[in-house]
Amino acid sequence: MGYHKRLRIVSGILKDKGSLIKTTLSTKRHKASARRVILRATTHGSSVPPSDHRIAAVIGLGHGSRFTACTCIQAVMDRLHRTKDSSVALKCLYTIHNIINKGSFILKDQLAIYPSSGGRNFLNLSTFRDGSDSETCEMSAWVRWYAGILEQNLMVSRVLGYHLNSPRSKNEVIGFLNSDLLKELDVLVNFADYLGNVPADSLYLQRKSLVHEIVRLVSEDYRSVQREIFVRVTELGARMVSLSWSECTEFLSCIDRFEGCKERIAVLLVNRNRNDDLWGLINETKANLVAAIEKKENEGKMVVVATADNESDKLTRFSQLFRLAPSGRWVEF
Repeated sequence: MGYHKRLRIVSGILKDKGSLIKTTLSTKRHKASARRVILRATTHGSSVPPSDHRIAAVIGLGHGSRFTACTCIQAVMDRLHRTKDSSVALKCLYTIHNIINKGSFILKDQLAIYPSSGGRNFLNLSTFRDGSDSETCEMSAWVRWYAGILEQNLMVSRVLGYHLNSPRSKNEVIGFLNSDLLKELDVLVNFADYLGNVPADSLYLQRKSLVHEIVRLVSEDYRSVQREIFVRVTELGARMVSLSWSECTEFLSCIDRFEGCKERIAVLLVNRNRNDDLWGLINETKANLVAAIEKKENEGKMVVVATADNESDKLTRFSQLFRLAPSGRWVEF
């Protein structure tokens, strides 16, 4: 370990101690208590994920009042946005991920409305960069990617109406409109597509336990996404005859995009989450969709030809009924 790296680690540890002392001296005890919990879960100095009891302490803040839950989310977001350290940023995102997966409803609710505008890039880390050395630069790419994954996770939850780790019954989608199913399928494919944007040049960083644990959690999310995609592809496939041409093309576009990210995801997950049943369904549905679209296009051409023939027949009958008289007037025969 180089001198500058050791110095940076010692400096980070001293910052943590100073921040903890500040919370001890703070007169705002509720906020200070939440900050201490977050600080202890997201320390400087190592690339080890927060321990289970540290995560449990964070999750425990969601079992109190709404104010306590709000204070917890505000504290982790402040820590995330103020740090320039890639390991601390990853620990903050890992903590947020555990809140999404294990937190109480009130804690998830506070996270979902932060900030009030919501939307894409609400974690605001698309420009994050820790330029301390070459390794932290590569870790920064993982920070940006992981933040995007969590944003996609929350966007999926908003559209589906529930979190990925609490799936809806398969039978519930039967009563959904085609447009609703296509909208849900689109946001699920967006998640898979973003997952494939993993920093491929620095996959070796998975040897760090923090990055390895992050990939494990993301892999579990992807497994849930695959399950949700399977349900919607199955239901839309059963409705294929009743789908309009535009709905069929939108459905096919989603399937094409999902197929397009398969190899990129495999680079990260290797043989995990292969789900041969899903890909068999995708291949079969795509073949049926292509045939259905061609059939609908041919039927559309036949309608156009039939309409043109009807117009031609009308003109012929009109010309047979009327002829132009020498005086210049139409005369009926």
